Amino acid sequence: MFQHEDADVNGVRLHYVTSGKGKLILFVHGFPEFWYEWKNQIAEFGGDHQAVALDMRGYNLSSKPADLEQYRMKHLAEDLRALAEHLGHEKFILVGHDWGGAVCWSVPYYYPDLLERLIIINAPHPVVFARELRQNPAQQKASQYMLMFRSPQAESLLSANNYEELQRRVLDWGGQKSVFTEEDRKAYLEAWSQPGALTGGLNYYRTAKVGPPAPEGGMESRKSPRDLYANPIRVPTLVIWGEKDTALLTGNLVGLETYVSDLTIKRIPEGSHWVVHEEPELINSYIREFITR
Repeated sequence: MFQHEDADVNGVRLHYVTSGKGKLILFVHGFPEFWYEWKNQIAEFGGDHQAVALDMRGYNLSSKPADLEQYRMKHLAEDLRALAEHLGHEKFILVGHDWGGAVCWSVPYYYPDLLERLIIINAPHPVVFARELRQNPAQQKASQYMLMFRSPQAESLLSANNYEELQRRVLDWGGQKSVFTEEDRKAYLEAWSQPGALTGGLNYYRTAKVGPPAPEGGMESRKSPRDLYANPIRVPTLVIWGEKDTALLTGNLVGLETYVSDLTIKRIPEGSHWVVHEEPELINSYIREFITR
């Protein structure tokens, strides 16, 4: 049974779904998703954990600050720590995908003793991603969408014709083989239609410190992430990667062990960026194996 709750933490109200009791396992969605991305994981891990999936700030039913500064990584990481504290947990297991994964990567740097396990799904380590954007033309090309997402026109382009472009990029990925049901489509359209939600999600891109080369030349990055991420993560970390991700390429796995002391990588050769939806049972089995080892 999923319970919907709200927590007033870190200056924002975070909506979340919770199921079960025990150790906390916290799931963090990416763009343009919301807590619902993790419905299969909540059902699985709520059996023996407190399984929680939140709407990150800016999304769906959570607060949507207007100030771009409120989408800096330090605030996003603190949201997760503060939510865990609100739920009564000093340590927990953290799982993130896409933008949620980017935020999750930062947590052990800000709070080295907070996590028992870190699980990342198709989200590059920031230093590795910065390298790929500097050196890998294929990743530069794959990341061009970020420039559009940051533009003032992004909301109108993505929301036109009942969010046709977002539906194409997410719900209709794979054509006739789409894994999303009509019930899923209705849920996503409702989440995207929440006042300010599309802007809130896009503000993550607008505030990001890394991106592809801009058309006029030069890196968009304003500051290297290397300062924060200088020391290796010591939390046991599992990285799951759908290798057919067309936005985040497998070059992001190369050299990752430099930045993670205890690293396990699981590759899913036929998985796309939306592998959480395509292979929920496989994802659950990889998580289960990792957290019980």
